[in-house]
Amino acid sequence: MIQDKDISQIERLIELSETNPLLPDSYIPWDTPEEGNPLMPEDSVSLHGHPLYDELSEEQKRELGRREMVQVMWSYAWSEGLACIIFNRRLLQLSPTSLEYRYLVKELIEEFRHQDMFSRAVQLLNVEPARQPAWARMLSSLHLKFMPTPALFISVLAIELVTDMYGKKIRRDSQVYLPLRKISELHHIEEGRHIHYTKLWLKHYLENIGFLKRTLYSLIVMGNIWFMRSLYVRKSSFQEIGVDKPDKFAKAARKQLHVKFADYCYDEAIPFVESFGGFNFITRPLWKAVLNVKI
Repeated sequence: MIQDKDISQIERLIELSETNPLLPDSYIPWDTPEEGNPLMPEDSVSLHGHPLYDELSEEQKRELGRREMVQVMWSYAWSEGLACIIFNRRLLQLSPTSLEYRYLVKELIEEFRHQDMFSRAVQLLNVEPARQPAWARMLSSLHLKFMPTPALFISVLAIELVTDMYGKKIRRDSQVYLPLRKISELHHIEEGRHIHYTKLWLKHYLENIGFLKRTLYSLIVMGNIWFMRSLYVRKSSFQEIGVDKPDKFAKAARKQLHVKFADYCYDEAIPFVESFGGFNFITRPLWKAVLNVKI
């Protein structure tokens, strides 16, 4: 997969991991008190923009943001865990003396640190993430068991494309609780180091693929985005913040989030699918119907 022209870049990335690691223990001020800071950029909270949002008290708005931030952090951890499965599968095919093996070991170390960082963020926010429903757990298990590695890699990227939109908003909002901004910042920096290698994998997996694979990968991206969006709004969140008729609020929040995703969460996903010719007479209507996108 690695060609001669890539060697110097991969060696530089390995050196960066060895000489300039970003360690969550020292990079993130975990002990910073909240002091009333927002826990999610306000315009990213699912219900924001709907008339029902104005019926919430300031404390309820903040606590709703807390619960949705927990779901975002859980999403990050889930996608990092899936990436580690893929990278370990690849390691088993390589010689431990190869450049790619050495790089993947460094990336795995960083990805495991990220999982620990995101789990610590959930603990810091002190809210239990809402579990996937049983049908989603079953589909995830089947996906991991039967899908080939390229399809799993596409799944990881699809989730990253959505969560990165949240990450961008979090780290740019100076009002958001500092540890959450620093978590987003650290993740952004280290993922930037992985981009070159990610592009090599994409070229390897997407080069000269036919109609069926283009269609499958497009549907995988669409399905993962829909799946991640479904995790952020929970009836239990509205029950916990003490609103009357939590079903009514949750229903409105799902509709509002559907609009928000169409407005700013597909800016990278759509060009990615276009890059491998994933929109066709089968997938285009499904993307429009399921994700409300204009393509």
